[in-house]
Amino acid sequence: MRRVAGIDVGGTFTDLLLTEADSSGVRVRLAKVPTTIRNQAEGVLAAIRAAEAGPADLDLVIHGTTATTNAVLERKTAKVGLITTEGFRDVLELGRRTRPKPYGLFGTFEPLIPREWRREVPERVMADGAVRTPLDEAAVAEAVRTLLAEGCEALVIHFLHAYANPEHELRAGAIAREIWPNSYVTLGHALLSEFREYERGTTASVNAAVQPILDRYIRRLQDELRAQGFARDLLVMNGNGGTVPAGLVVEAAAKTVMSGPASGVMAAAATLAQSGLTNAITYDMGGTSTDVALIAGGVPEVSAELTIDYGLPIHLPMVDVHTVGAGGGSIASVDRAGMLQVGPESAGSEPGPIGYGRGGTRPTITDANLVLGRLDPARLTAVRAGISIEAIRAAFARELAGPLGMSVEAAAEAVIRLGNVHMTGAIRMVSLSRGYDPRDFVLFAFGGAGPLHAVALARELGIPEVLVPARPGLTNALGCLVADLRQDRVRTLNRPLDGLDMADLRSILEEQAAEALAMVAEEQSEIEETTVTFGADMQFRGQTHLIRVALPSPEIDRATLQELFEAAYFRRFQVRLPEIRAVVVNLVTSVIGRRRPFPLAALIDEAGRSDFAGARLGTRPVYAGGAWHEAAIYSREALPLGAEIAGPAVIQQIDATTVIEPGATARVDAIGNLRIRVEGVSP
Repeated sequence: MRRVAGIDVGGTFTDLLLTEADSSGVRVRLAKVPTTIRNQAEGVLAAIRAAEAGPADLDLVIHGTTATTNAVLERKTAKVGLITTEGFRDVLELGRRTRPKPYGLFGTFEPLIPREWRREVPERVMADGAVRTPLDEAAVAEAVRTLLAEGCEALVIHFLHAYANPEHELRAGAIAREIWPNSYVTLGHALLSEFREYERGTTASVNAAVQPILDRYIRRLQDELRAQGFARDLLVMNGNGGTVPAGLVVEAAAKTVMSGPASGVMAAAATLAQSGLTNAITYDMGGTSTDVALIAGGVPEVSAELTIDYGLPIHLPMVDVHTVGAGGGSIASVDRAGMLQVGPESAGSEPGPIGYGRGGTRPTITDANLVLGRLDPARLTAVRAGISIEAIRAAFARELAGPLGMSVEAAAEAVIRLGNVHMTGAIRMVSLSRGYDPRDFVLFAFGGAGPLHAVALARELGIPEVLVPARPGLTNALGCLVADLRQDRVRTLNRPLDGLDMADLRSILEEQAAEALAMVAEEQSEIEETTVTFGADMQFRGQTHLIRVALPSPEIDRATLQELFEAAYFRRFQVRLPEIRAVVVNLVTSVIGRRRPFPLAALIDEAGRSDFAGARLGTRPVYAGGAWHEAAIYSREALPLGAEIAGPAVIQQIDATTVIEPGATARVDAIGNLRIRVEGVSP
């Protein structure tokens, strides 16, 4: 018997999927427990216990965590010191020509490393790698001791143009490690060998700021697992959709930022592959935010230009997820101009929506779904004390319906529609703005709240089909189970293509592949197949945005690379610029160790699914399209494979609720997905 646990720690819940595989097949156990914010390891162990297992029973644990993401967003990070080139102390603060708010001269920015903890030392390397000013080693040692005396726990060494020649950073790092009392020393070029001093510096500062936090958490988790008999491997999800061994994850801690959303996208890709589909827009709506991403040809889009917060770009390859502040806990209000607003402020899990009975008093999207009959108040997972629908209606009347001069139902529907506007905007950002037509994709809806809104979003965007996986509220945990091991390497060339030595290009790609293959090979027991992909970030000279171009192999010739770039540029912008020279900015290599495939059909229990009538729980009024409808209510766990349901209907399960709006029709496919056809939208 081989037991593997996929565990995702979210802001509200810790989810677990545990698989047991032997010669007779695969069985799955599920668990969903409250996240223990102070010590997430306690929630992980509680989830294992809730699945009626013990750490000693497990052969492998794959873990996704929000520890680093939340630390950066909440600015609860370690105290970090920075040593940089003389004259460039304020690069992290100057940033780019952007503003905290798109319009107006307001908003604030606070760098992750305050100015008093940033030190300069004499040294200078030119953009071509030539040394103009030698490194002052005594100044480096003095700066290290000063920052240590000021209480810094982690250190960043970030010199100008170190990507072109890392000699000074390497020597400064050696000096620092002789003095620094721990291993939290980040060299900018070692984490990201890419031009753009600002982005490389912020990436390094994020890494250093979360290293101690992630290290303490992983050590605590490993210690507590070992104390209860766990003696196997622990893998940790990265934001690129792959996993790395726990022993290696702290060195590049910044790569774990956005690991939660990435795991959901990887689960979607695995589900699509086993459903015979290749193109999807993933839509993950939780309590605080909504994450959307695009999968084209079965492969999730990966980008190296994530901005986790204003002024904090992280230029590491990560699954390209776009996030908006629209979730079940998004608060609805009427502003001073008399306009309805929804989000980005959220009620979170404490106090949460009014319907949770935890002290919330302000209407939220979840409360609007309760008022309109789309959610059953008796089935809410996070409820502490029951709140009547009448109490929620009274809050809507007081806060929204009265000031807006409309009925409670109309106000609740307006809240949902405005929330949907925010979410459709996010979907357009990952599709239309990048040259993709949403009508060519399936909307893959998951998260606790995604299936509630998916049909309405699909109709608005012209998407013909919605797919709701078997366990939408546990999809991120599933992503941990299906994620492959992955290593990405990026190196800057920044040379015009017509003057580039193609032998240099080939040599760099082969060197990157060898380095990444060596790291993936450390977990060879988990790998069935290893694949290597190559790419180049390119632009036309004078432009700032980059286009990622997939390369067939390192042996590519100049003319073929030019053709591939022009085709990618035209696909994105529908413009040809033959008179402008192309520039190869970065070379990218990804090594993916593919793990054993997980049979998604194991997520459903076919026993007791033969009686369609038995799956019907009754009816209740549901408000949609400005009118009340009598909607059939179904238990998803009891729906037979192949069953079809015409809207209006509500399908309930322990981890999510799916609304089939009037005119839509749902079918349960062979592996338990709900495939929903949307009325009036042609495939």
